[in-house]
Amino acid sequence: MSVTAPVSRTENPTRVAIGGACGYWGDAAHATRQLLTYEPLNYLVYDYLAEVTLSIMARARQSDAALGFARDFVTAALAPNLKQIADRGVKVVSNAGGMNPLACGAAVCAAVDELALDLKVAVITGDDVVDQMALLQEQHELYSGAPFPDVERVVSANAYLGAQPIAQALRAGADIVIAGRCVDSALTLGVCLAEFEWGMHELDRLAQASLAGHLIECGVQATGGNFTDWRDIDGTMVDIGYPIAIIDCDARIDLTKPPGTGGKVSVGTVSEQLVYEIEDPQRYLLPDVVCDFSRVTLEQTDAHTVRVVGALGGSPPTDYKVSVTYTDGHKTSMSLGFYGFEAVAKAEAFAAAALSRTEANLRERGLNGLSESNIEIVGADSQFGGDGRVPSATDSNGGAETTRLTATDNAMLASPLRRGVSVSRHDRREVQLNLAVKHNEMAGAAIFVQAVTGLGLATPPGLAIFQTGRPKPSPVVRLFSCTLARDAIDAQVVIDSTAYPVDHAARDASDVSTTIERPAEPQAIGEVAVSVPLIQLAWGRSGDKGDRANIGIIARDRAYLPWIWQGLEPARVEHVFAPFTPSRVDRFLLPGIHAVNLVLHDVLGGGGMASLRGDAQGKAYAQVLLHLPIAVPKDLAESL
Repeated sequence: MSVTAPVSRTENPTRVAIGGACGYWGDAAHATRQLLTYEPLNYLVYDYLAEVTLSIMARARQSDAALGFARDFVTAALAPNLKQIADRGVKVVSNAGGMNPLACGAAVCAAVDELALDLKVAVITGDDVVDQMALLQEQHELYSGAPFPDVERVVSANAYLGAQPIAQALRAGADIVIAGRCVDSALTLGVCLAEFEWGMHELDRLAQASLAGHLIECGVQATGGNFTDWRDIDGTMVDIGYPIAIIDCDARIDLTKPPGTGGKVSVGTVSEQLVYEIEDPQRYLLPDVVCDFSRVTLEQTDAHTVRVVGALGGSPPTDYKVSVTYTDGHKTSMSLGFYGFEAVAKAEAFAAAALSRTEANLRERGLNGLSESNIEIVGADSQFGGDGRVPSATDSNGGAETTRLTATDNAMLASPLRRGVSVSRHDRREVQLNLAVKHNEMAGAAIFVQAVTGLGLATPPGLAIFQTGRPKPSPVVRLFSCTLARDAIDAQVVIDSTAYPVDHAARDASDVSTTIERPAEPQAIGEVAVSVPLIQLAWGRSGDKGDRANIGIIARDRAYLPWIWQGLEPARVEHVFAPFTPSRVDRFLLPGIHAVNLVLHDVLGGGGMASLRGDAQGKAYAQVLLHLPIAVPKDLAESL
């Protein structure tokens, strides 16, 4: 059997319908059944992986060599629907293999055999590069420049493979393709490469298909999930529709959802997903193509369909990005509630006492002090900064000076949806105290739990403990990002126990020009009369990249963009997130969807499983920023 002979869905396919059936490990299992109700459906793609997920899977594989993959992909997503998938001729592509794709493939084959179905299963291997430790040790961290960690503490090392292995498996006739770590959007791009037989030099098409994958990789986040205007789908969340990308041979995208399902597909919902977890929108780096999303445009073509065009492609990187995870001590956390008068002060006093007693007990045991601690008082605006000051929107020095906010501004920061009614943090009658610590030894993290528990009767009045049982310390798992040459990675497609090599070399694309000029910044704004909360002018979505967070802000109307751009000076944004100590803020423009993308560096306390934060992945940062007052002309404010 040749693995290069093309096997397409039709003789000359002109379009393909791809359903995004999973956005993370733990997503709703009914997505498969729902998407199968869409008659023109050709493919189901499932994205299970994130850095946090991989580290969990790596630990599972360490305890049992048969584990390390998303078992619910087999038991909940596929097994109950396999017969219908086979009858319909729908193909499946997933990265559910995680840290153990061969074991995942074996489990899928067993499910297929149990139903006596004629389905060919392909498994992609080669992303696990732990055996390349000698090369990896020479690397420095991509973003911080830190040296490689102690090898004995490394838990996993995985390269982000691209779409070419997926395309090769589909061309070989695979009905179900299982990968380990690959770029999320590669699941969709691989389908398009196989269906349309695009060359790897057709970079704009590759960028468009990658954008389609980016839009559906997080499931219902493209159809109203996490949408700023969540009231638009209130009452329909229970049956929210999963996204479907209909892509034609010229890479035009129509994003929709199954008829009769809840949620919403609009310019707003799609825009929010477009800016989700990107950094420089003109250099979105993928193994197969470097994407420029800055001039993408969206058009509402019917009630629940949005047309997406305009992504541009550039030559791909010569190396693969590699995600290394390693252990760095232990952490533990506890949550306690306080009620009544001075609830915030009670929580603050208890936190100070708990940490002091922990340090004293550590000294008595001859152990080092805590390496890190974090205090969050939910209900006391602990995520919204401390001093009520932001750089002035009218400052001509780009935000170098600060001014006290007006009473109106402070009211809007407190609650724009409560029409300016603000409650002082000292008047809060109920709060939740979240305490978390790190220590280089498990015993040190356990002493913190003992100290907090031992203060249960020495507390200010109004303590309510919500946790049942004492929490156990867990390993701190940190992320180290680096690169590895493509020729150091042995990617293979495994079908029927036979492994076929994958040609995944970067193609020479010097004949394709994708150079574009960065759009000019909006012109300076004149005298301003009124401040309005950013949420009245824009939608927002945020996410994480390691220890960095991005916040995409999309103007509700193109006319608002100049005011938003000026109001989001990096110095101003830094001040809003001062409690999280960003080292810097980068600002980018996406004129196609009239949006601003902000990247906050070193702002997540290490990010993922290394962080002590309640919001360790910056998912709610956009909601914090949407409270920010933006200076606009009086007539514009009145039109809102």
